[in-house]
Amino acid sequence: MSTPAKKYGILVAVDGSPASDAAVAWAARESALRHTPVTLLHVIAPLIVTWPITTAQLEIAEWQNDNSRQVLEQAQKIFHAAAGDADMPPVRTESVPSPVIPTLYEVSSDAVMMVVGNRGTGAHRQLPIGSVGAGLLHHAHCPVVVVRAGVDADTAAPIVVGVDGSPASEAATRLAFEEASLRGVDLVAMHAWSDTAVFPAVEMDWHLYEEQAHETLAERLAGWQEQYPDVHVQRRLPCDRPAHWLVAESRTAQLVIVGNRGRGGFSGMLLGSVSSTVAQLSAVPVIVVRE
Repeated sequence: MSTPAKKYGILVAVDGSPASDAAVAWAARESALRHTPVTLLHVIAPLIVTWPITTAQLEIAEWQNDNSRQVLEQAQKIFHAAAGDADMPPVRTESVPSPVIPTLYEVSSDAVMMVVGNRGTGAHRQLPIGSVGAGLLHHAHCPVVVVRAGVDADTAAPIVVGVDGSPASEAATRLAFEEASLRGVDLVAMHAWSDTAVFPAVEMDWHLYEEQAHETLAERLAGWQEQYPDVHVQRRLPCDRPAHWLVAESRTAQLVIVGNRGRGGFSGMLLGSVSSTVAQLSAVPVIVVRE
């Protein structure tokens, strides 16, 4: 299955960290599935220059350029190792001396998706997501994939998607069906019919709410199931916090897909609490999709 033409194809932000290496390997497998080219991009943070330019500053700039070449060469090796014998689309490398997050935000408009490690070389070890990943989740124009180092997801495991009826959720559902079809695996569609844990009162006809949730989920999936008849769908309807259940489902999945903000988000919100929590705590790679 082909994807719309974009200058960068699948764009991977690389920095030489273990999580970045994992992102490159994930992108190689995705490229083989989609028959989409990959761009490995290393952004060199600019020096803060005083006047006049000193010899030390020139040496640092030269070191940065050498380091960038090494990072990209290593990323290429990881890419080809992950691709194995697959018939792969081309992979290209690019190095840009520029502020990191604004540059990645700008180029994301011309990418099919952007893949990043959850933490870069400068991130604190206890942070679930570094500043670059967090910035892109808020601002990128395309779907953002967050990949962790040391995660070896089962390629036969299902894909999980959060469905809540919001425009971003609809975009996430479309991508989830596409990814499940490409991989030939089941799709777990989760629709939480309450955003908080509810303990049914005697007067509360909670069965009616559950039936309505079944109908809502069926309506949201119907068109996509017709378009992707090869995808077997498992339905989950918890009455609890959706982020909690999505994180729990991630432990037996290979990929989780969510919209950037759900039914509780307001129009100016860039990233909802559910997508933020899942991106930080999921046991497997997460794709956050914008409407």
